[in-house]
Amino acid sequence: MSHMVKMENGQSQTIQEMLGCIERYNPDHLKTLEAYVEDQAKNNTYDLEANLAVLKLYQFNPHMLNYDITYTILLKCLTNLPHTDFVMAKCLLLPQQMKDGTVQTIIDLADILERTDFTLFWQRAEVNRSMFRHIAGFHDSIRKFVCHVVGITFQNIRKDLLKELLGGIEDSTLDQWMKKYGWKHQGNLVIIAVQDEKIKTKNITEKIEFDNLGGLMAQCL
Repeated sequence: MSHMVKMENGQSQTIQEMLGCIERYNPDHLKTLEAYVEDQAKNNTYDLEANLAVLKLYQFNPHMLNYDITYTILLKCLTNLPHTDFVMAKCLLLPQQMKDGTVQTIIDLADILERTDFTLFWQRAEVNRSMFRHIAGFHDSIRKFVCHVVGITFQNIRKDLLKELLGGIEDSTLDQWMKKYGWKHQGNLVIIAVQDEKIKTKNITEKIEFDNLGGLMAQCL
């Protein structure tokens, strides 16, 4: 995905071109990359490579550290679970970033999601809702991860429990997520998968050339 940006020198080039050359770690471009991070939050897009480049620039230039951009990058990483983006971003944080209270709150949220304690996550998210209010699609991105975990864990699940895991959503919203993943209602249950559909037999045919078989038989004599 190519994003056109206006550089400080008045020349127009793409973020991808910037990241693909030595200009990747030019501190003069940090403001442009930070604006790109904000654009991702606003428009529900995502560019891990660019975001990691921002954190790396902070490592090289601690005096240019922007905590708000740091928060946005970490929260955007959470929207791409179950991929390990958050771990990579966390490894690039400076000691002063790690000591920041908001950063620690985001790390705690990440740990809760990794433990798949979704009920606790939504409780903590409600308390800290102002933290990711500016990130478009944040809640639905987390719900997508919840559905991923549910899909690989359950054959069926109680409807009320599923609604709770998805953040206490309404029936109409649940129906939309079920339609997206092809799940079906059955009384108070939601059928995630039929076991017979998961287990498929596979026929394996192995051809043995006669010459090879002859050699093997000769060794046995």
